[in-house]
Amino acid sequence: MLIERYIYLAIALFCIGIVGVLARRNAIIIFMCIELMLNAVNLLLVAFSKMHHAAGVGKAAAAGIDGQLFVFFIMVVAAAEVSVGLAIIVMMYRNTHSVDVNFLNRLKH
Repeated sequence: MLIERYIYLAIALFCIGIVGVLARRNAIIIFMCIELMLNAVNLLLVAFSKMHHAAGVGKAAAAGIDGQLFVFFIMVVAAAEVSVGLAIIVMMYRNTHSVDVNFLNRLKH
């Protein structure tokens, strides 16, 4: 498959994620859109790793492991981010009985 198709798919996923973050007020949906943007970046890392490795060895070569290692570390950091973020959302829900991000200003006082 051509690398351009991976790039177009990653751009579409990243743009959907940006629109979701900017347009939504629900904190859970915002976290899902952030994860969608991270997965778009992961897709590009693996695609470019495969393209770089195939250019150096030959067209029938398997994907290089460099991009996959970066993807693994991004997924570990994203899992930690989600666990902390969901803990914050639970505490926000206990205080305000809503997951609307506009109520975050109430947590200042």
